[in-house]
Amino acid sequence: MKMHFSIPLSEELLEKFGGRYVLYSVYLEGFLFCKARYSQLHRWNEQLRQVFGKGMPAFPPKFYLAMTKSMADERRAQLEQYLQNVSADPNITNSDVFVSFFRKLQQDTFKIQTQRAFLDVYLADGRYLRIDIQTSDTAERVLEVVSYKIELSRELIGYFSLFLIQDHNNGELSVVKKLAEFELPYVSLRSMKELPCKLGIRKWYMDPSFDKMLMDCRTSVNLLYIQVVQEIEKKWLKPTDGQMQKLQMLQKAPNKMKFLELAQEVQHYGYIQLDPCSCDYPEVGCTAAVHVGNNEISCYIKLPSNQIKEVSFKINRVRCWQVTFLGSITGQGLDQFLELRFEYNDSDTWRWIVFNTKQAFLLSSCLKKIISEQLMTTKSDQEMQIELPEPDKAKKPSIHPSQIFHSGFKPRKRMPASKSNEDDYVFDKISEEDL
Repeated sequence: MKMHFSIPLSEELLEKFGGRYVLYSVYLEGFLFCKARYSQLHRWNEQLRQVFGKGMPAFPPKFYLAMTKSMADERRAQLEQYLQNVSADPNITNSDVFVSFFRKLQQDTFKIQTQRAFLDVYLADGRYLRIDIQTSDTAERVLEVVSYKIELSRELIGYFSLFLIQDHNNGELSVVKKLAEFELPYVSLRSMKELPCKLGIRKWYMDPSFDKMLMDCRTSVNLLYIQVVQEIEKKWLKPTDGQMQKLQMLQKAPNKMKFLELAQEVQHYGYIQLDPCSCDYPEVGCTAAVHVGNNEISCYIKLPSNQIKEVSFKINRVRCWQVTFLGSITGQGLDQFLELRFEYNDSDTWRWIVFNTKQAFLLSSCLKKIISEQLMTTKSDQEMQIELPEPDKAKKPSIHPSQIFHSGFKPRKRMPASKSNEDDYVFDKISEEDL
């Protein structure tokens, strides 16, 4: 699936010797990732073609005459589409040509040179691990270092990821975005000074049944355990009074395995919670508390009449979705107006449902993850067993995960822009050898 690359903004600048050029602001997951000129992207495309051949997506052609506004808008849209298409191929995104290009652009954009630095990576319980890195280290590399330090099995690294997380003054928590493997965590943290965030490690899968893959590793059990404890404290999970009493007893014991086993029965276990947002379902003017996971978007919707309606949008009834950029107060992606709309089969009628949320890209990432896990599970089941259909039974029509797709980032008319040291410890013990 395509990554959430977008180019909602561009600016025309003067060359040193009087010429003019366009600088494109490339966003990833809704936040400014880097800035690039057409010439830089063009040379990069040539490098990719040398490695991957003619199967590369088409690159926007050069213009040899002065561009009109419509031509400039067309090129911006074409470059955006090109980045989305290129990022759909994991062979390309894992290549040195891809990673090194964006590493340099990200560093140049935010004027951060390669040098030794320390990076704090937080656990769900507030403790953190301070690691020694290079500012040019990718999220993939940083996650490997963290995993080594906490003795997480290499085979299980893929079940976790690095996230930018915001702690609010009122004690609430927001998961801002998941870092891409090729993204530079040190640079990304410093690019968001107006939105103070910290770097955290959290599980990254939406199917709760995947928990069983992690139960033989003490570190992965600890990571799951402290994340569930945090989510109960933040009221992301909604245990009944009886479940809460049993969980508290198991927490005091402590019996982490039994705790996690019981937690799986709690509503919204394994879901990601979004900040409150507005929506147009079942009518315009509603607000919603959104949880996404386990093949659904679960919502508590407050109607204009102040009534609360609990709604579950099943992913197998979603046909497609898209994220739309409605504008930005600052022009830097920090106070964005975003919406995610999806086409849903509601009582045998297809309709578009819209959520206006700053976390639209995170919601889209969760939907992509759910679909990819469904496809992976389906493929695994097909490899294990070939099931012959019974001739006398007609199959009910259904929406298969392969029918579901998401469109890229859709720009709309833009709104006018207005101008301590803590102990370094994790779990019981952390080895502090240099890597």
